[in-house]
Amino acid sequence: MTAASSTVRFRVAPRPVAGFSLIELLITLALLVVISTLYFGFSSPNYQRSARQNCQASLQKIFLAQEIYAQDHAGKYPVVADAKFSREPLALLVPRYTVDQTIFHCPGSQDAPLSADASLRTAKISYAYYQGRQRAGEPAGLMSDAQVNTNSKSLGEPVFSATGKPPGNNHHQFGGNILFTDGHVEMSQSNAAVALPLAPGVRLLNPGP
Repeated sequence: MTAASSTVRFRVAPRPVAGFSLIELLITLALLVVISTLYFGFSSPNYQRSARQNCQASLQKIFLAQEIYAQDHAGKYPVVADAKFSREPLALLVPRYTVDQTIFHCPGSQDAPLSADASLRTAKISYAYYQGRQRAGEPAGLMSDAQVNTNSKSLGEPVFSATGKPPGNNHHQFGGNILFTDGHVEMSQSNAAVALPLAPGVRLLNPGP
């Protein structure tokens, strides 16, 4: 027997490759979904911070339409005498003073966006409206995100939802925006950062169902 034929050859087994099991992979994916929801979901502070900024822009666009309307109506903003909800007087702005109905939908809310051919008088909008205001006088609340009720609000009283549940939860539990008659918009936490009184002849109309 030759030396070559007597050589014993050994095979080296390959090292096992480290990796995820199916269960580990599913757990990892579930954690990623939870983290993404916490940081970027509807109820997250990050999402609502961005939504409040977009909401402010929408309110200021509505204000421009209201100003043009008031110029045509002796300084008075839209009024419908028997209105129950804010959409009724605000519908007077469409289509003469604005054709963009998307501005009546708050991007922070879970309301369905308005379609281009929807009637604003019967559509679900996101904003409350202080009917009866006029351009003259000291700045006062003109519109806001949906509020917890239609009462006058003193400084520090609840104005928006503190729990994230309706009513008044356009921005979950992170407050909301208030548009004033001079055109500026202020952000308020759940409790009113400024007093929001109702003057004689002024009614607060919340969005309808």
